[in-house]
Amino acid sequence: MAGQSRKWMILVATIWIQAFTGTNFDFSAYSSDLKSVLEISQVQLNYLAVASDLGKVFGWSSGLALMYFPLWTVLFAAASMGFVGYGVQWLVITNFISLPYMMVFLCCLLAGLSICWFNTVCFVLCISNFPANRALALSLTVSFNGVSAALYTLAYNAINPTSPELYLLLNALIPLVVSFTAIIPILRQPPFEPLPPDGVRRDSLMFLLLNILAALNGVYLLLFESNSSDITSARLLFGGAIILLFLPLCIPGLVIARNWYDRTIHTSFRLEGSGFILVDPDELELHKGMLAHEANRESYQLLNDDVVQNLVIKTTPPEEGDTDESCCKKLITRGQLEILGTEHSLSQLLRRADFWFYYIAYFCGGTIGLVYSNNLGQIAQSLGQSSKTTTLVTLYSSFSFFGRLLSATPDYIRAKVYFARTGWLAIALLPTPIALFLLASSGTASALQAGTALIGLSSGFIFAAAVSITSELFGPNSVGVNHNILITNIPIGSLIYGFLAALVYDSHGLTGIRSMKDSVVCMGRGCYYLTFVWWGCLSVLGLASSLVLYIRTRRAYQRFEQARISSSIDS
Repeated sequence: MAGQSRKWMILVATIWIQAFTGTNFDFSAYSSDLKSVLEISQVQLNYLAVASDLGKVFGWSSGLALMYFPLWTVLFAAASMGFVGYGVQWLVITNFISLPYMMVFLCCLLAGLSICWFNTVCFVLCISNFPANRALALSLTVSFNGVSAALYTLAYNAINPTSPELYLLLNALIPLVVSFTAIIPILRQPPFEPLPPDGVRRDSLMFLLLNILAALNGVYLLLFESNSSDITSARLLFGGAIILLFLPLCIPGLVIARNWYDRTIHTSFRLEGSGFILVDPDELELHKGMLAHEANRESYQLLNDDVVQNLVIKTTPPEEGDTDESCCKKLITRGQLEILGTEHSLSQLLRRADFWFYYIAYFCGGTIGLVYSNNLGQIAQSLGQSSKTTTLVTLYSSFSFFGRLLSATPDYIRAKVYFARTGWLAIALLPTPIALFLLASSGTASALQAGTALIGLSSGFIFAAAVSITSELFGPNSVGVNHNILITNIPIGSLIYGFLAALVYDSHGLTGIRSMKDSVVCMGRGCYYLTFVWWGCLSVLGLASSLVLYIRTRRAYQRFEQARISSSIDS
């Protein structure tokens, strides 16, 4: 029973890690000072921003490291990379040292890589400690990564709001301190304990409570961040944010209190000389849960004899008359995934069509939303909304945060409405093309706000749900490597989509309103009109790819759900 409280402590530690390691979101806060010190152009500054995303290209190395080193060493390797990457940049921006541009580029790359390693550690902790509720654990912890910028802004305002280079120092130190704090529960990680069906339901209620606390945390940061105008109020608000981050500790406290009650109070209510005794219903369920444990573990893999027999029958070679299948049918059935949770090596992953449909859906969906947020300042400026840039960034962040929280909804309503997670991915991609075509058709402030909110909601859901989908489709034990292979689309998309937007922007800026120094400034709807149209068409491609992925994987999800229901009834 002690292991049950320790696993919740690990979840709280994972929340802290995620909340303070989204350090790439505050780049714009100190980029102007970095540009001035390095004496570089705007194009070169953009390359430094892309360098952080390029770190994801090597994110697979974290999964490889976990194969040979314990988890805590990978955690501190990530903290060390961030400390060096951001620390050296702080020394450069404060003129302690002078480095060539290429060395600063490599520091940005190292800092971006550290974020991937932190994420992998968190993914592995959630999957290994909450196998029955892994999707709930992943969506909850990943959502906190979306409020990192707000937390760092409060910390910055509370210490010295006139020194932008302070962001780099905080980026270097805070993740290292949080890693030292999180190491204790990680080292005391409990062994796997099978949960009875009632225990799984009780954990789901705990996650619901944690999601409510997360929503309160997000609302607090988004509503009160703009009120931190002076140091005193900023310190009070930052203290309140830290208290909210400590509130999840009440969950392991509740578990400990319940276990103490069961051991000391509940068991003392015996009627001596009587045949009656108060029996804990959970203990009755425990016996059934232990008997059903093997079936529960196999239900995730769907490796029972009936399924294997069906697969053998269904994978027999087609007869002569079936060779004239339509192209659409071949697209759906060829190499179709039959079993959820099957482990995929790198070579198997790259040969599977489902992975590439998934890759295209992410590349043409969530990645477009991320690039849109990077260009939000210039988009607002071109539409004459420069004064509302901060409001738009806050709007995007808030809807991204709540999109991440909403990614847990399918797990809460599965008893009444079950839908394959790949189907939810397709639904989550739908707002992106709607928003982009809305932005292309109208340049009003209300259209800009509505489009920004829709894109933030869509991309946030995709970012949080992607880890669970990768785990289900290609195996939970390989998620450290496989998910980092998937997100290589982010730096690729950042380069391609950013280059596309820059070409359109510069082509209109050269014949447009005005220019300032060496930087072209474009004004008017034409600056991003073609970009929105192209992005919208690409997002439709991503939506179509996600629909194909859903159709190809729907049968595997249905089998998994039927096996889960059968095992719960039998137990």
